[in-house]
Amino acid sequence: MSSVIHTSGLRKTYGRSRALDGLDLDVASGEVHGFLGPNGAGKSTTIRILLGLARATGGSAQVFGADPWRAAATLHRRIATVPGDVSLWPNLSGGEAIDFLARLRGAETRHPEYLAEKRRLQDAFALDPRKKGRAYSKGNRQKVALIAALSVPAELYIFDEPTSGLDPLMEIVFRDEIERLRARGATVLLSSHILSEVEVLCDRVSIIRAGRIVESGMLAQLRHLTRTEISFAATDAAALDGIPSAHDGSFGGGRVRFTVDSDAVASILPVLAARAVSGLRISPPSLEELFLRHYGDVGGEGGEGGGREGGGGGGREGEVAGTGSRGGTGNTGSRRP
Repeated sequence: MSSVIHTSGLRKTYGRSRALDGLDLDVASGEVHGFLGPNGAGKSTTIRILLGLARATGGSAQVFGADPWRAAATLHRRIATVPGDVSLWPNLSGGEAIDFLARLRGAETRHPEYLAEKRRLQDAFALDPRKKGRAYSKGNRQKVALIAALSVPAELYIFDEPTSGLDPLMEIVFRDEIERLRARGATVLLSSHILSEVEVLCDRVSIIRAGRIVESGMLAQLRHLTRTEISFAATDAAALDGIPSAHDGSFGGGRVRFTVDSDAVASILPVLAARAVSGLRISPPSLEELFLRHYGDVGGEGGEGGGREGGGGGGREGEVAGTGSRGGTGNTGSRRP
């Protein structure tokens, strides 16, 4: 399967601060790829480079086989993107902003197919398109950006914290739309720090820390890198005696609990069957556990880029939906080396 996104040794520095420090990322065609890490880990910096909005300090980045810095205008015809913090033109209505952003991507906004899809999405996200941009809440601004991105078909969708500001019902709508994109064969890069969102939606996951990818693969593969929890009903802690390869054993609430290496689960089951245990529960490691394996010691902030992620002084705040620029109206936005 060919790669839509490929980076090798990607580096980005802002003065003495390193936002990216040799990042290797590979996103295959047709997959939904989770890009996971806390604020400051380098996610938004990576996305700005992939969109041609920032120039890499070193290494290489390719999108559809092209350099995004040199071929940004061409690539943006094939890409739909949603930033995590959306600003809109204050005097344009939501519907006008959606149409304008769609035209930047080459859409014919009077075409019946586009109008029908825009209407469907407006209904799904419960957006009133008649209100002016200045009257929208953060969640409604995010809805405008999502509708603009989804209403025009693209080959690659890049979402940077796309559900920021959305209520739980709208998060479900967003997940349904991702499933539509998957069924259509589109490629999705989903940057998020919401573990449950990534776990539900993504085929593969890459975890970024300090500007580097520290784990990457299918979730089922990554689960083998940590332990599975097993528990069953018991009257005391003696029930743990003689269970091979058991770690972190405990007793409470009428149950014993212990963990085993995920690859050893199959060898434990005959032992438990011979003891005729009841109420057996086996809980595979969650994405949260995989995440905390790399971030549990840093208090939620990762990356040497710290507060500089997203651009040297520019950052992510105030990005115009679908453009990546701060107030610009071009399809690729303003470039910041």
